[in-house]
Amino acid sequence: MENRLAQGEQHQGSDRLYVPSQSYTTGDLNVHDVVVTQAQQILFINTDFSCLATLQAGFSFAPVWKPPFITKLAAEDRCHLNGLAMQDDQPMYVTACSATNEAAGWRNHRMDGGVVMHIPSNEIIATGLSMPHSPRWYQGKLWLLNSGTGELGYLDDHKFVSVTFYPGFVRGLAFWKNYALVGLSQLRSKTFTGLTLETRLSDQNMTAQCGLAVIDFNTGNLLHALHIGGVVEELFDVVVLPDVRQPMVIGFQDDDIDRLISSPDSGGLMITKPTMKRPGFGQSTQVAGLPRASQSADSADIAEWWCRKRYFGRRNRSRDS
Repeated sequence: MENRLAQGEQHQGSDRLYVPSQSYTTGDLNVHDVVVTQAQQILFINTDFSCLATLQAGFSFAPVWKPPFITKLAAEDRCHLNGLAMQDDQPMYVTACSATNEAAGWRNHRMDGGVVMHIPSNEIIATGLSMPHSPRWYQGKLWLLNSGTGELGYLDDHKFVSVTFYPGFVRGLAFWKNYALVGLSQLRSKTFTGLTLETRLSDQNMTAQCGLAVIDFNTGNLLHALHIGGVVEELFDVVVLPDVRQPMVIGFQDDDIDRLISSPDSGGLMITKPTMKRPGFGQSTQVAGLPRASQSADSADIAEWWCRKRYFGRRNRSRDS
């Protein structure tokens, strides 16, 4: 996602306009945490193959590191490797839901099988966690979310120290000054059944929420909360955009992605005229962009015409023979 607005420029009241500009096709790897190094190398947690990976031309992925207990790179989600913490621009720590080496083995260890690993030494440095996520190195500490208990905390002498509890499956962590921004998700009925968090919510007559919590991590006090309703039930990550007041994102199904154009000498964002249309089967079709709702009918008309053509062609050939 790339910002297309110049310094001081706005579009519909937004001071950033993020547009999808580059993508990579990897296949289904169940990618979790993603980071970009200062050298612009993309590193990501390849959860299905239980490894830290990067991109390499000609391949779906290239493994960079795997836990020492993983004996084979297979699409089996053996330990549910999920989180990556960078330190001094180097991949340093990862979280996993277990230290298991069989297909989906982590699912039987959600209560207390979670671990934190130190990449350079290949050592497990913390155990007994419940579905840990989002390790982050900040102000000299390794912070993480003990998602299965709903807690934000940090490691001290290989032990998890809880700072605060919040009613939700905590996942997604970012920092700004003295604030921790924590993502919250509702509970999935199957994956999250039986967790300490579920029992804790029931005892306090609370329900898991989806949203964002802003916490003073020095005191553990909740300073602000944003609740998200509707179709969105889960968040995975949280990112801070410094000095941005109102960002905007456009996607492939919006006409704006066709019409909002910029270049180094354009003097700002240009809004072009609607895309020209050309005649086709049935209604007219769009020249550029992904199919709109009206184009689905056009595609169906073309498919029906082609099927009829092939069917009657075969019948005629059959009669001739």
